[in-house]
Amino acid sequence: MTEWHKTEWRNLPRVQMPDYSDQDLLRNVEKKLGNYPPLVFAGEARQLKAKLAAASQGEAFLLQGGDCAESFEQFRADSIRDTFKVMLQMAMVLTYGAKVPVVKLGRMAGQFAKPRSTATEIVNGVELPSYRGDIINNLAFTEIARAPDPNKMLQAYTQSAATLNLLRAFSTGGYADMQQVHSWTLSFTESDRAGQYRQMATRISDALDFMAASGLASEDNHEMRTVDFYVSHEALLLEYEEALTRIDSTSGKWLAGSGHFIWIGDRTRQPDGAHVEFCSGVQNPIGLKCGPTMTEDDLKRLLEKLNPENEAGRLTLIARFGAGTVADHLPKLIQAVKAEGSNVLWCCDAMHGNTIKSSTGYKTRPFDSVLREVREFFDIHKAEGTIPGGVHFEMTGQDVTECTGGIWAVSDENLSDRYHTACDPRLNASQSLELAFLVADELVNTRNLNQITGVASN
Repeated sequence: MTEWHKTEWRNLPRVQMPDYSDQDLLRNVEKKLGNYPPLVFAGEARQLKAKLAAASQGEAFLLQGGDCAESFEQFRADSIRDTFKVMLQMAMVLTYGAKVPVVKLGRMAGQFAKPRSTATEIVNGVELPSYRGDIINNLAFTEIARAPDPNKMLQAYTQSAATLNLLRAFSTGGYADMQQVHSWTLSFTESDRAGQYRQMATRISDALDFMAASGLASEDNHEMRTVDFYVSHEALLLEYEEALTRIDSTSGKWLAGSGHFIWIGDRTRQPDGAHVEFCSGVQNPIGLKCGPTMTEDDLKRLLEKLNPENEAGRLTLIARFGAGTVADHLPKLIQAVKAEGSNVLWCCDAMHGNTIKSSTGYKTRPFDSVLREVREFFDIHKAEGTIPGGVHFEMTGQDVTECTGGIWAVSDENLSDRYHTACDPRLNASQSLELAFLVADELVNTRNLNQITGVASN
């Protein structure tokens, strides 16, 4: 077998990537990035892989969430803090439901590049390149703004480094104290509208009080004040990914130093394409989006390409079909995985298949559709005797109005109030936490069923 090299992708067909007009500038930027320190380290990626392996066996549960696309303009410490905060709240609720550790994986510190349905868009008869995320071009609809600029990769690196620095401080500096995290959740359930979740919150309080009475107070136990928090993004812009990919000195293997976990989108999963080739050679845990067009043969080829050694924790299959269609697609893919004997982690992306245009003209996602897809995902796994190992949400800790529904009943008419996303709509803080309570109920039901049937297979 020929030794893999990080430049191999350049010899293969590429899609969803920009054409830079100034190749000399591009090479200079790549050279600069190549001299910068990696953003993450191999030991962290291996730790995450081990935790994802546990999730694939039902011994942990994956919570992956964060921005649709990070923004240069909206980059603020408060925004990072608030998203981190709500993910901690969600993780605590899910831990109660699953009775296993929750792996916390943010769509943060690198989620800048976005695939688009069309290469160009037309406004008032003017056709310009589509906006592909702040790492590539700008949102403003002008010729200059929409031109791909390699220098934006340097800004993306700087922002990612700053985001990681803050997340590491929050994770280990006391902000993640379990008692404090739960107090935030109790504030949410105090509302009459959230009354249905109060019983579960009270049970979590009782558990924490029992632990404190038993001598496990957070002030005396480091583990109760800190968390492991990892970051992820779609590995779309391969020039950026390659520049930050390094040889790990401890193992001699390649590491994508841009993030702990990278994934391949549903639009870039061609088995003989550049993105699959790049991801096949790095040691990071890899995600693969599986949409409605994924066939059993496609999946089998990708399993072999991305995880030839069948390593547990290496490959996460992220199902994204849309509410009402999960039963049409997921069972055949599960059966294909079974037939191959492949070790995978199944995760549900209940966002991307449920995007609609509201009556007021805004792109949105109905909360009820998101929840329905999650429930269908769990139901299919129950029927197949396999493990629903995680959930994947586009969300923010901010009080935005981008998705409709939830207990505060965001309506089509409310969307314009605080619609801040540049790409796809995100769940706001209350919708995210409410969803965590509802997913926790599914986890309780799954756990009870597994205790009855003895299901523990992948």
